[in-house]
Order: sequence, then C-alpha cells, then structure tokens
Amino acid sequence: MKAERLVALLFTLQRRRSATAAELASELGVSERTTHRDLAALRDAGVPLWTEQGRHGGFRLVDGWRAGLDGLTAREAVALFALGVPSALAGLGLDTAGSAARAKVAAGMPAELREHAALVAGRFHLDAPGWFGSADEPPALATVVQAVWAQRRLSVSYHRRDKVASRELEPFGLVLKAGVWYLVARVVSDDALRTYRVSRILTASPLDVAFERPADFDLARWWSTSSATFEQVARPLRVKARLNRVAVRELRRVFGGEHLAETVVSLGPPDAEGWAPAELALEGDEIGLGQLVALSPGVEVLEPAELRAALAGIGAELAARNG
Repeated sequence: MKAERLVALLFTLQRRRSATAAELASELGVSERTTHRDLAALRDAGVPLWTEQGRHGGFRLVDGWRAGLDGLTAREAVALFALGVPSALAGLGLDTAGSAARAKVAAGMPAELREHAALVAGRFHLDAPGWFGSADEPPALATVVQAVWAQRRLSVSYHRRDKVASRELEPFGLVLKAGVWYLVARVVSDDALRTYRVSRILTASPLDVAFERPADFDLARWWSTSSATFEQVARPLRVKARLNRVAVRELRRVFGGEHLAETVVSLGPPDAEGWAPAELALEGDEIGLGQLVALSPGVEVLEPAELRAALAGIGAELAARNG
C-alpha cells in the first residue's frame, strides 16, 4: 500500500542522517525506481527533502524537521487516523482524548496520507454489538470506570441468578465483548479474581480505600484464559446435528448474538436439500434441549443419542396434542 510505504520511508529518513536510493530500497524491500517515485511523492506532499552530492551523498531531511509521528509504524499511523472513535471510548470517558490523538496524528501527516486515511475511514466501520441487540449501557459503568482508573475499591450489589448479592471489589480492568461490558475484579473477602457483567451491577459505591494492582497482571491474557475455561464449563454438551436454512437463520435469535460464536462450534455448507452439518456447544441437557426445540422443525440431532430421543419425544407429544 503506497500510503504505508510513504510513512515508512519518512520514518527511515528521520532515523538515518543520509541514505542513498539503493539503501532505502533495500531497507524497505522495494525497487530503486519505486523509491525514487516515493521520494518525489514526499516532496510533492511538502516534506523538505534535499540531495547530498558526492561519494557519501544521498537523500536526507532538512535538519530539525520531523514528521510528528515518532514511535508509530506506517500501518499504525494510517489506522489511527482512519478509524472513527469507537463507542467504547465514550464509555470509558476517552472519546475526547481519542479525537485529540487523531488530530495530532493528522497534523503530522502529509496531505496525501490524510486523504488516504479518510478514504479508508469511508469504507470500513467497526460496529461491536451483535445483531438484534443494542450496545450495553449499564448505569454503573461510569462509577466502575472511575474506580478502575483511580485503583479504588468498590462496594457493589448485583444480580446473581434470582438473588441480590453484595461484594467489596478491587477493580482490575474492563472488557468489552460483543457490545457487553465485563468487570474483572478481585473479591476482597476471599482474594479470588472473578468476572462480573457490569449491567447486572445494581449499585456501585467507590470506597476511600486504594489498592495495588499486581504489576504482572495482564488483562488480555487473563481474559483469554478465563473465558476459554468458562466456555468449557458453561457449555459441556456437544451436539452434532443437521440444520435447514430456516434453523440456520434462527441461530442468532435462539442463542443470542453475544454467545453465538461460542455456541456454534462449526457450521458446514448445506447439501442439495438445504441441510447443513453443525456442531453446537450447549449449556446442559435441559437448557440445550429447550434451545433445540426452539430451532425445530429445522433441526435433526445426530449425537448424542439420548438428546435425539428426548427431542423426538417432545415432537411426538406436540403432534399428539396438536393432531
């Protein structure tokens, strides 16, 4: 991509005092002809380049001039400017900061790169929430965010199945998955690290007690490991089935967009009659059976045999009552 090459060339010139076209081409992995064209493009974009003659000559930037993009790779510079501010930043109170960062990057970009970034932004858009559901906007989110930033304990009450529970937490971080916010926090009473869906927090009160976040705690790594474990525990029932086109369309409605990726382990192409092989990871016998009933009559369970028999029994009872 030309825009990325130009930014990479600009960074290379900033790092090196002087370089020949051959040296630049070798470092960037392009031809000398391409390098000469890119150098000309930088000049046309207003970058102050000049040529040193002689045995040790080459191309260099005017002394003291910098692009203002230090520390960013070419792809990072274009992507940061091109992407709109996600709604997640607004939830974290960083929407203004995100806009300011993009403005600073834009100020250091040549005009051609700004145009390219705007072109990318007009063709790609990130919409995190799943279909048939709106973005999570939990009332307690702002309070939780402040506690995460300030490393202050929280006193919360939250829905736990059909009860309301209370906990004192040390909030380590927030995760936004499929439009839903989750809080990763250490429970003060038992020192256990747990995950809480923020929308289920009924009340959240900051406490005037600071805590030390472990220096080696990696939120992304912890989330990856814990969510994988949760999926294995929460969805122990593996089902091999065949689904017709109607049932495939109904998957999101029945299982919810938030959990669809974890529930549908695999989904093959439909055969000549429109039936597709599928493997599903369901929560348990009763819950899983109810979900399969919701997909009927467009589902045929192949394994396990007990679940197939149970589904057949429900079908027979429905036929008898409604015949």
